[in-house]
Amino acid sequence: MVTRQKYEQIRSEVLNYFETCNIVLNNEERNRIEVADFGLNRIEELGLQLIEYINTDRVCAKDLVLLPNQVCPEHRHPPVGDSEGKEETFRCRYGTVYLYVEENNGTTPSVTVPEDKKDTFTVNKEIVLYPGDQYTILPDTLHWFAAGKDGAVVSEFSTKSTDENDIFTDTEIKRLPTIEE
Repeated sequence: MVTRQKYEQIRSEVLNYFETCNIVLNNEERNRIEVADFGLNRIEELGLQLIEYINTDRVCAKDLVLLPNQVCPEHRHPPVGDSEGKEETFRCRYGTVYLYVEENNGTTPSVTVPEDKKDTFTVNKEIVLYPGDQYTILPDTLHWFAAGKDGAVVSEFSTKSTDENDIFTDTEIKRLPTIEE
């Protein structure tokens, strides 16, 4: 759970990242920025901020913001109904993104994850994205990602998003945020 004060502080930081990238949000979008702490109350360390622009039965578009060294925990987008799961393309707009996908190749990730959560990060094939780089994650693929020292902004283009159905390796995670007033 994130407090209203922390939510507003993070939201302000997110708006600064969007401004840096020349991404213009209207007032309604500014008010819909999601600050996800995944129920862990460790937002600067384990979290994600995003704005969803569109999500239909066929397509979804979002912008994701990661604070400096912030990690989005390992998860997958499973089949739901007639869908084989969400396929998503990440395009880095700002900063450096360290993306990890299935296929453990014996390498050590460049990103340090919290010691008490180390066992919940199981995939280690590293893809590093710089501004202008992109990578497509196939449906139902286990993945996690993190920002470098300057934070990151990522545009996500995908098939229908059903975030409430995401499956996280860390069973303590709650995907949808709760804000404490």
